[in-house]
Amino acid sequence: MSDTVISVENVSKQYRLGEVGTGTLSHDLNRWWHKLRGKEDPYLRVGEANDRTTKGASEYVWSLRDINFEVKRGEVLGIIGRNGAGKSTLLKILSRVTTPTTGQIKIKGRVASLLEVGTGFNPELTGRDNIYLNGAILGMRKREIDQKFDEIVDFSGVERYIDTPVKRYSSGMYVRLAFAVAAHLEPEILIVDEVLAVGDAEFQAKCLGKMQDVAGNGRTVLFVSHNMAVVGKLCSQAVYMSKGTVKSIGSPAALIQAYLGENAKQDGSVSLLNLKSPDGKFTLQSVEILNARNEGASTLPNTSGFSVRITYALTEAHPQLRVGLRLHSYDGTTVLMSTNWDLASGPSMGCTAGTHSVKVGFPANFLNQGRYYVSVGADIPKVRAVLNAVEQVASFSVETLDVEGGRPGVTAPMLVWQPE
Repeated sequence: MSDTVISVENVSKQYRLGEVGTGTLSHDLNRWWHKLRGKEDPYLRVGEANDRTTKGASEYVWSLRDINFEVKRGEVLGIIGRNGAGKSTLLKILSRVTTPTTGQIKIKGRVASLLEVGTGFNPELTGRDNIYLNGAILGMRKREIDQKFDEIVDFSGVERYIDTPVKRYSSGMYVRLAFAVAAHLEPEILIVDEVLAVGDAEFQAKCLGKMQDVAGNGRTVLFVSHNMAVVGKLCSQAVYMSKGTVKSIGSPAALIQAYLGENAKQDGSVSLLNLKSPDGKFTLQSVEILNARNEGASTLPNTSGFSVRITYALTEAHPQLRVGLRLHSYDGTTVLMSTNWDLASGPSMGCTAGTHSVKVGFPANFLNQGRYYVSVGADIPKVRAVLNAVEQVASFSVETLDVEGGRPGVTAPMLVWQPE
């Protein structure tokens, strides 16, 4: 008997841009005419890769193109890739929320999915009613759900609100209950999207532990996340997707390193001309890694300080503008995050109309040897508006001069030891 529980064969998904539905009447008639004569859909031969950074000539786009892979029973498969790579579309097809344009999927066993806040629950029903509704959808009898009910409520931590309509839940409460239902009703296959990022750190840790328990009991987990440290810890296999295609399949460690380095320049300087916010009012122009001599560099000694210079332009003043920098290691572990709000002067720096250049300084003997990546973002917290966010925009390596080969850990500061 085969241990393969999910088989994805030549799956593609096409969408038409700028329209609701499958297309215009003329397109539908053209499709019908080709089908009547036993010919291929003419619109399957057109379309472009799903690259959101460029303006294409075609009105059709392939969100997925020729996806092939298999998942074994008891495997934890991580799916990684940048925004727009097709990860969520793939999970929706596997969860039967949508159908592929071409190809087929074969699934053995019940599937429970947690794709996005709002999926799978009826907002007018109470938390209690939604637990029983989801169990019924999975084909469980009321007696089976009764046996799991207390465990679900205890795990979710929303006991006080279990008889309240879920439309009144916060997004965190919603995700807590949704994950508890999906994980405890014993599906053979558990599919979880990035939605867990909504929860707090304590609940995320509980979810990861639960997914490990699910896999340990011989069930299968598919997990999409931008948190590379979690993917590396939780997953036994990984699929790396890019622009709607599978770039590679293999060990999480190797694929994480390839993913993080995909778009990071190696010369310590990245030009981002015309990388504008949706409203066109914020443009991220460049990010540079500078050594102690204020020169662009891709390799830095751990004994010298360095800085990151961010240049951006505003078409009008944004008094509450927050520009942030995140530094993370090769496996996705966040080393630190800092914003212009860290200054004692508050969010007044670099908020006027015009071009601004700011430098973030790092002391000597701070980072240990290894490769590091810089992500940059800008937002206006007061109105919850994200102006721009660019992952892995620059990378650099730190080399140690320690003849003994360095020390363990991400940071390696020279701390002060003194007798008392």
